Parts: sequence; structure tokens; C-alpha cells
Amino acid sequence: MSMQALFKLPLIAILRGVRPHEVLAHASALVEAGFDAIEVPLNSPDGVGSIAQLIRALGSGVTVGAGTVLQVEQVEALERVGARMLVTPNTQPRVIARARAAGMLTCIGCMTATEAFAALDAGADALKIFPASALGPAYIRALRAVLPPDVPVFAVGGISADNLAEYLAAGCAGAGLGGELYRAGQTVQRTRSQAQAFVQAFQAFQTSRETPP
Repeated sequence: MSMQALFKLPLIAILRGVRPHEVLAHASALVEAGFDAIEVPLNSPDGVGSIAQLIRALGSGVTVGAGTVLQVEQVEALERVGARMLVTPNTQPRVIARARAAGMLTCIGCMTATEAFAALDAGADALKIFPASALGPAYIRALRAVLPPDVPVFAVGGISADNLAEYLAAGCAGAGLGGELYRAGQTVQRTRSQAQAFVQAFQAFQTSRETPP
């Protein structure tokens, strides 16, 4: 299944460091703002437990998955709780193969053209270009030029509401939003306001593309 088929809003909310007792409150604020893709990195406290909780509470209308997935055993644990999406920081063919066998959407971390094509050869559904802010939109535009046109590219790392449009204009299908959206320990109100700012930025970009010059 494609990213476009899963997400109405192609922005993945990354709740790195969130704790199980607070994850639903933050996720609910994200969903209210319009997000329908939420990632809990596995280096968060009981990441699998938080993911399981979100799946039970949010239902099929929100794609819930894991980030920082490094091992096949982690994929198997995610399959048991019904995770639908897997995001990695690297390209590990065995992890990709196991996730695809489980029916998960795979967004695979890469930086260079060599890594990007290795991820695609291993079966990646989408590419996560990281760290995007260190590379910049011009780098992504150049990389995008040699990739198959139907491969979704997501910018991750340093994406803010202020620079989101630059990465979308460079050819990204969307972005993964980390510290500019959620930082461990912040209030739910902060999550809500940041989520609204990102949704507004995305909508403004869409409107600008639809408006004739």
C-alpha cells in the first residue's frame, strides 16, 4: 500500500521520548489538528506499549507505527500489536523484508543515492532522507532527479513549519516531524499548537501550488 493511500496528510508526527501514560493525550491533539500518521520511536520508554495503546484507541483511521527500528525481532514485536508502519534510520534488508511480510508500510532511512537505491532494491515503500536540514532542499532536489518518480520521499530532521514548503517544493511527498513538533516533556497544548502550525503550513503550500501565477 502506498503512502498516498494511507495518509490524507503526508506529515508523520514523531513522538520521540513520549511516555505510555501521556501518549494518548498528545496523539489525540495531533489527530484533532488533522494528523493521521503517528510514529513512536522504539528508543522511547516502552515504545511498543505506547504503540499498542494508540492502535487500540485510535482505530484504523490513523496509521500508527514505530521509528528507529533496527532489528527483525523488533518488527515481530510490532506485528504482534498490529503496527502498520515502520520507519528506520538505516537500510537493513532483513528488517525491510520482515516488515513487508507483515504487511507494514516501510519508510527507510537513507542519505546518499547508493543508500536510496539499496533501500528500494530491498523493497522500501518510501524513503526517509535524513538528516534533511544538514543536506538542504537543493540536495534533495538533486537526489529526487535520479530516483523513480513514483517513489515517495520524506524529509526528516530539522523540518519546521517555516521551512516545510522548501522541502515540498524540492520534491518531497511529505515530511517526518520531530523536535519542532514534539519534544519529550512538553505540554499537550504545545503539541496542539505546533501541530496546527504544521497543518497550516502544508495547506498554504498546497494553495500556492493551485493558485495560477
